[in-house]
Amino acid sequence: MRMVPKLTLQDAQIIMQACTEKAREINIDMDIAITDDSGNLVLFQRMDNARVTSIDISIGKSFTASAARKSTRAYGEISVPGKPAFGINTSNGGRFSIVAGGLPLFADDQIVGGIGCSSGTPDQDEEVAQAGVDCFNRLILG
Repeated sequence: MRMVPKLTLQDAQIIMQACTEKAREINIDMDIAITDDSGNLVLFQRMDNARVTSIDISIGKSFTASAARKSTRAYGEISVPGKPAFGINTSNGGRFSIVAGGLPLFADDQIVGGIGCSSGTPDQDEEVAQAGVDCFNRLILG
């Protein structure tokens, strides 16, 4: 039997705090989703002025990052016509996201979850998600 690290609700709450702080710093209210290693939602927050249309997008980005174990930006780069992952965004009932803003969370080289952010530009979404990843890395490294 292999023992694997697991993302806890407390971990997700700490990550969420880092994401919301970064969103406030760049002055963009975000929809932020955090999923476990299989892409299931652990925690979601919609900041006051975040776009309603970005709720599902942020959850999809987090699902993709955790279930596929790769950033959504990386999938976006290989999913255009002629590239090996073309059409992948139609998989998993359309939940698969190829727009920047979804990043995986790893502990001991094992996937433990993902963060998905939406409501800003793709770069802003990824910046907020990266703040959560950085926080998580500090958390697990002590």
